[in-house]
Amino acid sequence: MSRTPRSNHTPDHSPAPAPGPGPGPEPQPDLDGRVFVVTGAASGLGLATTDALARRGARVVLAVRDEDKGRRAAARVSAAHPAARLEVRRLDLGDPHSVHAFATRLRADGVHPDVLVNNAGVMAPPRTLTPHGHELQFAVNHLGHFALTAHLIDLLAQGRDPRVVTVTSANHRRARIDFDDLTGERAYSPMGHYNQSKLANALFALELHRRLSAARSPVRSVLAHPGYAATALPRAGAVAPVRLLFGHLLRPLAQTPARGALAQLHAATAPGVRGGELYGPGGPGELRGAPALTSPAPRAQDPRAGRRLWEVSQELTGLRFTVPAADGA
Repeated sequence: MSRTPRSNHTPDHSPAPAPGPGPGPEPQPDLDGRVFVVTGAASGLGLATTDALARRGARVVLAVRDEDKGRRAAARVSAAHPAARLEVRRLDLGDPHSVHAFATRLRADGVHPDVLVNNAGVMAPPRTLTPHGHELQFAVNHLGHFALTAHLIDLLAQGRDPRVVTVTSANHRRARIDFDDLTGERAYSPMGHYNQSKLANALFALELHRRLSAARSPVRSVLAHPGYAATALPRAGAVAPVRLLFGHLLRPLAQTPARGALAQLHAATAPGVRGGELYGPGGPGELRGAPALTSPAPRAQDPRAGRRLWEVSQELTGLRFTVPAADGA
């Protein structure tokens, strides 16, 4: 089946306003010399995250599917912050070859990331298979980030305060994973498979945390979700009911991308963050507000499901993801 047009940014995100001073707390002030890779950085929370990091002196690699869009986003950030250190690099998370090429070029160019922010995604399209036969949401939201993390984990382990921040959704609490029908061949629901991909994000991040801990790795695996942020995603490729509900009817209730990005910025930069934690908005229903520590769904914390997802992900990506042991471990 053909692929639907999509944006390469995380669900619950939207195009950010022109970069500049925004509401809410800043990331850690001492980010000078640190390197962040942000997927889906051309718009939405990815762009808001890039802007906030650049404002504090970080070097940011904008990993984007559309390079022209990425360059325009980088120009907006640079216009607001002339000293910003930004690089735009192409990454299509639905294409394993693109993921491999991105990581290979990063390594060849001597870029050593300290933090990977797995932010990009797609939400509620009609059932669509990638050229490799994977359901699009599962492929982009989970498998692509699984593969990217696998390719970069050894570089991250050499970083300064290294972290992998995986952006999930509060909707992961509504989900189950059907390991026997991951492509939706027997039964496909646009929102159901979106929720499934977000549960996969949470399962992956927590299983990664367990494996990093066992290896005594310095890398921390942390989860974040944005609550309900104004988003272009339901209007860009989603089925009509989702476009109507989230793209129009409920949009006035949403917080801005700058506010929605606060949880993942906290997960990526705050000094007290520990591996295995989930941060989301602290307001009612975790829909709005400043970052607060919250709890993943019980299904996300199931180690058996985490191991099974890891094994299935290795099989589907053709990668053996082994967490390197810390020196002296």
